[in-house]
Amino acid sequence: MSWRQHLYHLVLWVIALIFFAPVLWIFLAAFKSEGRLLAWPPAWLRFDPTLDNLRQVFDRPEFWDYLTTSFILSIGSVTIALVIAFLAAYSFSRYKPMGTNFIMFLLLSVRMVPAAAVVVPVFLMYTAFGWSRSFGGMLLFYVMFCIPFSLWILKGFLDGVSPRYDETALVNGGSRLHVMFRVVLPQVKPGLVAAAIFNLIFVWNEFLFNYVLGGSSATMIPVLLAVGTNQGGSTAWGFIAALSLVYTLP
Repeated sequence: MSWRQHLYHLVLWVIALIFFAPVLWIFLAAFKSEGRLLAWPPAWLRFDPTLDNLRQVFDRPEFWDYLTTSFILSIGSVTIALVIAFLAAYSFSRYKPMGTNFIMFLLLSVRMVPAAAVVVPVFLMYTAFGWSRSFGGMLLFYVMFCIPFSLWILKGFLDGVSPRYDETALVNGGSRLHVMFRVVLPQVKPGLVAAAIFNLIFVWNEFLFNYVLGGSSATMIPVLLAVGTNQGGSTAWGFIAALSLVYTLP
């Protein structure tokens, strides 16, 4: 192996360590006492581990409520969005209505717009309809936000499935629903998994809209990380690290 390859690998390792450093800090800080965590010079590995921060997280009643809400909103919205996106993607792929490409571009442009640019209009619309501060309104928003990306991914996979499968199943007496869910759907499972993973990551980590639109019944862990970490006027870094570690595990 030449020196250039060694240098290339070294640079890659340095970049990887730089990106991994915050994750390592969160993991170590979750098991440090507050005094050890703020000590200078920092003790990276030489410290006595403690579970006080994790106990503090688990002892807060709102943690379990917010964690349950996070799971329900994430899994529920992604599941509903995938069902709707699959049906729409099948229609676009097989029937090819006029203006399909333009419609697909409009749908994808929803995800291109910065969240901060639309949070005020969305808030005003939700307030006018009475959907703000409600669990159903939050679920509806995440479903709406997950559909465009899921539709794009699933349409690409469906375009790769030959229409002859549909024709053969229809000739043999299968209904259109049978063709969609028993013939075509199994062949696009990788697309469903990919769309589910990307959307779950988005909803699981989303903060801005949940903070603005979600009420007490629809608040998720990222909001708790931002607004529920002060103790006596100071920032509870140990609590933040422990909560971040627990929330990162899923």
